Amino acid sequence: MKIKLSLSLIFLIFAGSVNAQKIHDLNDCIRTGLERNYSLLITRNAETVAKNNFTPGNAGFLPTVSLSSRHSGTYNDINQKLTDGTTDRSSNVFNTTSSAGVNVGMTIFEGFNVLTTYKKLGELKNIGELNTQLQIENLVADIVSGYYNYIQQVQLFKNLEYAVTLSKERLRIDEDRYLLGSSSKLQVLQSRVYLNSDSSRLSRQGEVVRAAQIRLNEMMAVDDLGELFTSRDTSVSINPDLIYTRLLEETLARNTSLRIAAGNKVISEYDYKLIASRSYPYLNLSSGYSYNFNTYSSSSVRNQGTSGLNYGLTLGMNIFDGFNQVRNLRNSSIDINNKELRYREIEQGVKADILTIYSAYSNYLRLVTLEEQNLETASENLYIAMERYRLGNLSGIDLREVQKSLLDARESLLSVQYQTKLAEISLLLISGRIMEYYQ
Repeated sequence: MKIKLSLSLIFLIFAGSVNAQKIHDLNDCIRTGLERNYSLLITRNAETVAKNNFTPGNAGFLPTVSLSSRHSGTYNDINQKLTDGTTDRSSNVFNTTSSAGVNVGMTIFEGFNVLTTYKKLGELKNIGELNTQLQIENLVADIVSGYYNYIQQVQLFKNLEYAVTLSKERLRIDEDRYLLGSSSKLQVLQSRVYLNSDSSRLSRQGEVVRAAQIRLNEMMAVDDLGELFTSRDTSVSINPDLIYTRLLEETLARNTSLRIAAGNKVISEYDYKLIASRSYPYLNLSSGYSYNFNTYSSSSVRNQGTSGLNYGLTLGMNIFDGFNQVRNLRNSSIDINNKELRYREIEQGVKADILTIYSAYSNYLRLVTLEEQNLETASENLYIAMERYRLGNLSGIDLREVQKSLLDARESLLSVQYQTKLAEISLLLISGRIMEYYQ
C-alpha cells in the first residue's frame, strides 16, 4: 500500500508538470531570457552609458558657455589725510556693485587631443556593444544547456518509470508463482525490495527534474520561479556536421572575446596619443559679454554702468614637467604591449579550447553510435530474459542484472547525447555562432 501511494504521488507531481498550461520550446526560453535576464539588463545599461558618452561635446569639439551674475555691497568709514594737512572723514559710506556676464570658451588646438578623445569614446562604445554581445552569447549558451539538461532529466525520469514498471511486473509474476506454490516467499520479498529501490530512485529523480526546471526559470528571470512548464522537445537533438577548419576560421574572425581584446589594444594606443599630445602647443579662445553697475554714496559720481565684449587667445606649451611626460609615455608603451600579449593569450586559449572540445565532440559522436547499438542489444536481451523468467528458466538475480543492464544502457546513451550537445554548444559559442539556436 505504501509503495502504491508513493508511486501515485510521484506520478501526480510529474503529471502536473506535463499537463501545465505553459509549453516552452527553445526559442521561447531564449527570447524570454534575452528580454528579462537581470545580468543582461545591467550590461545593456552599461552599453547605453558608453553610447551616451560618445558625443562631440564630451570629446571637446564644442565650445562651453557659462552665465554668471553677482551683486555685492560695502559699508565703510573713510579717513583721508589730504596733502594740505587737512583731514576728511566719511562715515557709513555705502557702495554697491552689480555685474552679469556671458562667457564662451573653446579649445582650438590641443595636440590632436580632442580628435583622439572622440575616437577613444567611439571605441569604448564599440566595446560596450561587444560586452553586451558577449553577455548575450553566454546567456544563450546557458539557456540552451539548461533546456536540454531539463529534457535529459525528464528522459532519465521516464527511464526510471520504466524500471518501476519492470519491477512491478516481476513482483506480479513472483506473487502468482507463490500462490501456485512454484515459488518461495523469499523470492516475493526480494522482488518487493527491488521495487522499493527503483521507486526511491524515481522519487529522487523527480527532485532533479524539478531543480532543472527551476534553474531554467531563473535564467529566464520569470516572476514565478516555481512556474510549471514542459518542453516541446522530447529528446536531445545533435548536430553531427560541425567541421573543425571552418570553426577555427570563424573563431579567429568572430570570437567576441578576441574582438574585445583587440578593442582594448586600440584604446591603449589612443591613451598613448593622448599623453603624447601634451607635448604639443595649445591654443584656446575665450570671449564674453559683461555688464557692471556701481553705485556710490560718497562720490562726485552717484552711479556708473559699463558693458561690452571681451575676447582673448591663449597660446601655451608645456616645456618641462619633471620628466613625467617621458615616464607616462614609457608606461603607456608597456600597456600597449601588455594588451597585445593579452590578445595573443586569448587567441591561444580559444584555439586550445576549440581543439580540445572538438576532439571530445568527435569522440562523443562515435560513442552515441555505440551506445545506441548497446541499447538495442540490451532491449532485445531483456525481452528474452523476461520470457525465460516467466517460464522459470532464469533466476531472479540474473533477471535483475539484465534489467539493470538495459537501464544503464539508456542512462549511458542519454548522458553521452547530452555531453555531445554540451560540446556542440561550446563550439558554437567560441566560434560566434551560438545565436543559430535562436531563430
